[in-house]
Amino acid sequence: MTYTPTEKLEIIRLVEESSLSVTATLRELDIPRTTFYDWYARYAEHGLDGLARAASTAKRFWNRIPDEVRQRVVLATKITDDDGYYISESSVYRILKARDLIPSPNYVVVTAADRFQHPTTAVHELWQTDFTYFLIKGWGWFYLSTVIDDFSRYVIAWKLCATMTTDDVIATLDLARAATGLEQVRVTQRTRLLSDNGSCYTSSDLVDYLKEHGIAQSHGRPYHPQTQGKIERYHRSMKNVILLDNYYLPGDLERAIAQWVVYYNNQRYHESLGNIRPVDVYKGKDAAILRKREQTKRRTLRDRKTINCQQINVSSSTSTRLFSR
Repeated sequence: MTYTPTEKLEIIRLVEESSLSVTATLRELDIPRTTFYDWYARYAEHGLDGLARAASTAKRFWNRIPDEVRQRVVLATKITDDDGYYISESSVYRILKARDLIPSPNYVVVTAADRFQHPTTAVHELWQTDFTYFLIKGWGWFYLSTVIDDFSRYVIAWKLCATMTTDDVIATLDLARAATGLEQVRVTQRTRLLSDNGSCYTSSDLVDYLKEHGIAQSHGRPYHPQTQGKIERYHRSMKNVILLDNYYLPGDLERAIAQWVVYYNNQRYHESLGNIRPVDVYKGKDAAILRKREQTKRRTLRDRKTINCQQINVSSSTSTRLFSR
């Protein structure tokens, strides 16, 4: 099988976004390390055009724990929020480590940046947008266009497309504007759109569309996907789950993506948000949640101290009685 430049780029992104190490992922894909790093170096230097060379045969299969099983793992934050009992993340780590339940660290080729030099301070201050790729058997490649809020990591809009054109970008932005009521926000509060330098994002039609709706535009540095770090990490997390299954119809893939977006926005705790769900930050509930957690933490530590002191006193009294006999 001969890989096109687009398919080689998809393989590069699969490796970048995999939860496995680079070596383990390449072993699963049956791609030699030298071949992969040759592709990666040429893409880093020349972009998609640099991948228009020799191809390599690959087979694709995955061996990951199903997402529903992963959700059974209880997080410290969930215990704090649902059970009203505080356990620090370091304590959880020590408990799991003592039982050899902590795996070796995972490594990715590119680590997306956590924050900008001047991070956002409010919802809708900056939107990040990008495409990612999916292969539907018998149909070919489909492209997912997503708009994510930079401050809250909330997925505002998405659209599965057969192409990656400016019209697809505009259609996704129409969904985002409709979902947020952006037209009713004062001009000084309207958002800025961050994207890469793909032709669909630099076209004059998109420039005119953004000007018409009062949206500013920024572009990341060429061949430097870390600039759109948050949406890159979102796509990585999503595809680690979505790619567990094969899809034979676009509608099947759309339903899987829709379920993931609902889970990601409304149920998944996000470490970079202080272990708060994106929907809570998006709706301004994060401060109240953090205050409640701090109250739970203080109460738990106070109660824990009281119980431990009582146990020490009881133990001391028992020892005294034994030695006094």
